[in-house]
Amino acid sequence: MSQRSFTQLPPLSLYIHIPWCIKKCPYCDFNSHEQRGEIPELQYVDALLVDLANEMPLVWGRQFTSVFIGGGTPSLFSANALDRLLSGVRALTALAPNAEVTLEANPGTFEQAKFKEFRSLGINRLSIGIQSFNPQMLTALGRVHSSSDALKAVDIAHKAGFEQINLDIMFALPEQTEKQLLDDINLALEQSTTHLSFYELTLEPNTLFARFPPTVPSNELRADMQELVVEKLATAGFERYEVSAYAKNSSGAKNRCAHNVNYWQFGDYVGIGCGAHGKISSADSGRIVRRCKQKHPARYLEASSAEEQLADQSDIGIEETALEFLMNALRLKEGFAIPLFELHTGVALDVWQKPIDQALERGLIEQAGLSLRCTKEGFNWLNDTLELFLPDARLNAEKSYPVIPLKLDTSGNK
Repeated sequence: MSQRSFTQLPPLSLYIHIPWCIKKCPYCDFNSHEQRGEIPELQYVDALLVDLANEMPLVWGRQFTSVFIGGGTPSLFSANALDRLLSGVRALTALAPNAEVTLEANPGTFEQAKFKEFRSLGINRLSIGIQSFNPQMLTALGRVHSSSDALKAVDIAHKAGFEQINLDIMFALPEQTEKQLLDDINLALEQSTTHLSFYELTLEPNTLFARFPPTVPSNELRADMQELVVEKLATAGFERYEVSAYAKNSSGAKNRCAHNVNYWQFGDYVGIGCGAHGKISSADSGRIVRRCKQKHPARYLEASSAEEQLADQSDIGIEETALEFLMNALRLKEGFAIPLFELHTGVALDVWQKPIDQALERGLIEQAGLSLRCTKEGFNWLNDTLELFLPDARLNAEKSYPVIPLKLDTSGNK
């Protein structure tokens, strides 16, 4: 295959990982750590800013289009600590005017009290981890908030001045019925938010649920639940623009999560914090490099150099480019514009014409003008679609290649 050649570099985002939670949920395989004693937030902010300064030579002159502060539970941090963090980010980077700045928050009363302060810091998008409004489901998921906490959190977020609010909701929960899911859908719609994320519960390895599996709905019922979510949200004016992401379509693309869209379109992102992943393209070398930071908070905080903060670095090989790109881009309902592939990967798509033809023949993808997108069947069976693009050397060894998770995780577990 030919070498990479970028005519221009893809958009660039910043992901910041804060790893602490009040309690580790039994389904969660993200890089999160249960809070034990006082969180060293100011020491951690200092480490984050050193981390960012060390990354900047790789992206000199490039503008950051969005910031996402994820976790863990970032809303556990004080407004003072986040102010110090964001002030440092603005000093070190070229942050676009009116850039989307998202903070993940839990609905607990401790976090709610800080929502207004968070908004005053320039955080303009809040993503609240509701998961369910049903007390039985919250208990099954090991959540520490109540249904009333969840409703109150959304109300306070509105009153704090947040115009862009996302709610994370899960379905196919232990012993959940369609009626219980419908109640969650209706309550979510009543909150007048701009974005909803509905994720199907999956029993991930290395979680408590994997060791002690709960009784979950059958495959048939899970499929029915997915259809119920899609149908009800569409009727309420929410556009399903990605497998599990729905934006209120009254303002078009404005209500989509710009940061996540950049991931799905194979954009670049700097990742700072415990276990954070980054992906950075270089016009000079033609390389696309993935970088991962030390995963454990203690090791990350003890690091005295950029080399010690960095846990791993690897190149995306040219033969793996189509798979890496399509794992993300085909999750978007509208797919991707064919010229975008070469623009964001530095390689021509026609190298993979054979698997594209196979996917077209099997009805897994379709071409609409200059765009490729999944059909309904391809959307539901994305693993089968992606397997066609596995490099030959890995095709026999990795017959079951994992699709990226329904909930994006750049914190170091995937």
